[in-house]
Amino acid sequence: MNGRRNYGNPCGVARSLDVVGERWALLVVRDLLLGPKRFNDLLAGLPGVSPNVLSQRLRDLADHGVVHRRELGAPARVHYYELTEWGRELEPLLLQLGRWGNQAPHPVEGELGVDSIMLSIKAAFDAVRADELRGTYEFRIDADTFVAEVADASLRIYRGTAEHPDAVLATGIETLRAVCDGRRSLDDAARTADLRLDSDRAEATVHLSELLMAPFSPQTS
Repeated sequence: MNGRRNYGNPCGVARSLDVVGERWALLVVRDLLLGPKRFNDLLAGLPGVSPNVLSQRLRDLADHGVVHRRELGAPARVHYYELTEWGRELEPLLLQLGRWGNQAPHPVEGELGVDSIMLSIKAAFDAVRADELRGTYEFRIDADTFVAEVADASLRIYRGTAEHPDAVLATGIETLRAVCDGRRSLDDAARTADLRLDSDRAEATVHLSELLMAPFSPQTS
């Protein structure tokens, strides 16, 4: 399709790579796991990819039925991309691939994007503690807002807002990275007003903090 080479092999692994094996393809899928995005948002979240290459990957993924392009309609006429039902089936595979890749050496350059941090939180979620951490938590990271819902021994994270969150964390991506990699503590970031953690219940802020730090704690590294 579209002149792309394929492995010509009936094995399921080879057929999967025929669909998502091109460079940047799985990262496009990763950045759509938490909800739809516009082209420019995808471009901003994938440093190093050119507009032409991103356009080609989106076309390939759409042709294969992994991604769907939608239009908001008048007067905005904004296009955005979202995963199809089949595309969303890649989520557990990508989360496991992320866990596996965490054992590989870190690159010299590059920083985690906000989507990667949110997915790391989901990948590190411990279902054994689901009852203890049960609740709805909102992350406001610069212009992005995510909701994390813990219920029924599972964690769901998606772009959006919560009507009545148990706790809200608001900060910028630079502060979030610093907290995640241990350069700053949550208390220090809150004390300097670089981070705000709000809740009517003290234990809810603790639980939100635990969700945030789980992927980056020594026990899970």
